[in-house]
Amino acid sequence: MSSEFYEVLSTYQWDEVKSSIYAKTAADVESALNSTSPSLEDFKALISPAAATYLEPMARLSHTLTQQRFGKTMQLYIPLYLSNACANGCVYCGFNHANDIKRITLNKEQVLQEIQVIKEMGYEHLLLVTGEHPAQCGFNYLSEMLELVKPYFSLVSIEVQPMDQEHYEKLIPQGLNSVYVYQETYNSQRYPEYHPRGKKANFKYRLHTPDRLGRAGIHKMGLGCLLGLEDWRTDSFFTALHLNYLEKTYWKSKYSISFPRLRPHAGSFQPNVVVGDKDLAQLIMAYRIFNHDVELSLSTREYPVFRDNMMKLGITAMSAGSKTEPGGYAVYTQALEQFLIADDRSSDEIQQVIAANGYEPVWKDWDTCMQ
Repeated sequence: MSSEFYEVLSTYQWDEVKSSIYAKTAADVESALNSTSPSLEDFKALISPAAATYLEPMARLSHTLTQQRFGKTMQLYIPLYLSNACANGCVYCGFNHANDIKRITLNKEQVLQEIQVIKEMGYEHLLLVTGEHPAQCGFNYLSEMLELVKPYFSLVSIEVQPMDQEHYEKLIPQGLNSVYVYQETYNSQRYPEYHPRGKKANFKYRLHTPDRLGRAGIHKMGLGCLLGLEDWRTDSFFTALHLNYLEKTYWKSKYSISFPRLRPHAGSFQPNVVVGDKDLAQLIMAYRIFNHDVELSLSTREYPVFRDNMMKLGITAMSAGSKTEPGGYAVYTQALEQFLIADDRSSDEIQQVIAANGYEPVWKDWDTCMQ
């Protein structure tokens, strides 16, 4: 198994990186804002406490850069939760194996019922989501589901358990376009406290998933850390470091960054770090200034006012009308959600809001269609 990114990661010390971020000055922030090709050190400055007084110039620059690269468009996608079966013990997740909840894995007939409702909403980009349970919703199950849903959508992505390179190589010809896999935290010393059991407890295997995806030739991969576990600035720097490494190593693939903040769920875990709206806005704008081309995605975890405001400040993809429980669109109405959504507006309502802001909702990824 390759350890390429781990070799990069191991040259950094968490505490040293954190200290360097918090030591950045106003002069560092101004230098980053004036840079035509921002570096990782510039990114540190943009996410530092010193940048908190520069949110307005950051917003203007982020807005300009986003329109230059993406135009006035917003990609729309919707998640379809196939299963909440999970063999992991992630302390922050409602699907935790130890939680006493009803476990549901949709069969083909049920998935088709879900698809019917989703298609009526107008979606062409489907994100398949499962818990991490190799026996109940592993490679064979995902392969069957990809074959089932692909005829109905122009773009299919997955957010499931990490797999081996050969599995991705088999799924890509079946219609797999994108894979989203979040490291949750890059703090290797604290990682085991959040992931005490299951395959996800293997820090390196999860860390190397994007390497396996890159070697398999995936069209797009998504990265992110779970905001609220550790210091958000430090974790976000390591996410940017990972992105930087991947873009240079697997330059044929495209990349996406997501910003999941901890939300209420089954269980009693409380965030270790509070990430406020201003913090998250600063982070999103910092990413856009640092990387002009990366897709920045915001889910229904966030409240309507925040999502509406971020439409013009760096975000390029959004979900809408989402259900985070298996069968939530048509089959079941009382299944357990992975987390409570904050924006429960319908896809039609979101489309109207996007248009009212002067943007065009995009249901189909034309870049993918023209390959």
